[in-house]
Amino acid sequence: MIILLSNDDGIDSTGLKTLEEVFADHEVWTVAPDGDRSGRSHSITLSEPVKMRRIGERRFACGGSPADCIMLAFLGAIPVTPDIVVSGINHGPNLGTDIIYSGTAAAARQGALMGHPSIAISIAAFSSPLNFYPGARFVAANLEIFKNLWNPEHFININFPNVEDGTEMEVVVTHPARRFYRDELRSYTAPNKDIYYFLHGSLIEGGEDPESDWGAIKAGKLSVSPVYLHPVIHRMDDVYRKTNYRKPEEA
Repeated sequence: MIILLSNDDGIDSTGLKTLEEVFADHEVWTVAPDGDRSGRSHSITLSEPVKMRRIGERRFACGGSPADCIMLAFLGAIPVTPDIVVSGINHGPNLGTDIIYSGTAAAARQGALMGHPSIAISIAAFSSPLNFYPGARFVAANLEIFKNLWNPEHFININFPNVEDGTEMEVVVTHPARRFYRDELRSYTAPNKDIYYFLHGSLIEGGEDPESDWGAIKAGKLSVSPVYLHPVIHRMDDVYRKTNYRKPEEA
């Protein structure tokens, strides 16, 4: 199988290198950002060229966003058409509504938008030591299954706990949770009076839904979430259709 790897932590990420190692029996092409692009969401570069630097036989460092990496790869920057996209392993979880901001999730979403099976994978921990192998080996063992389960309506988001041995790790199918944060704005005033702002915050809660991805991780389980590509809320459609809208001249 031809696998396209990417991430948002950058080409030198340990999580990315772990995937390259466990997929050694496949033809692996890596197109990943040349530095950290965490939190860049689904941004794409439109107003300037994107630099690609070949750093190995099938490894490329990209000057753009994670979504740029996937777009360039499928549009001809590499000489093959991959069978599947695997993005990660992200250093830290991508749970619930966090996937809106995640560059790792965006790379998988872009692959699915371009018509290819795509998986995002994250470890639900930030502090070392991080054991990437249980999650990486799970994806490697189930790669063909995920490829066959996929359809163009979704990408697959996987989060796994930071465990020493993944052989007993329970796998559950979940949906994204609603995440809540207490955000704070911190500032610094430079000598020239320019003000620099820093966003700081902490997680308040991830909801108490045991069937969500957050609920699975809290219980020490591996979470597999099929994530719908289209931002559709059918239950709200009729509410808007039944509304009597004012005409412009009534404003």
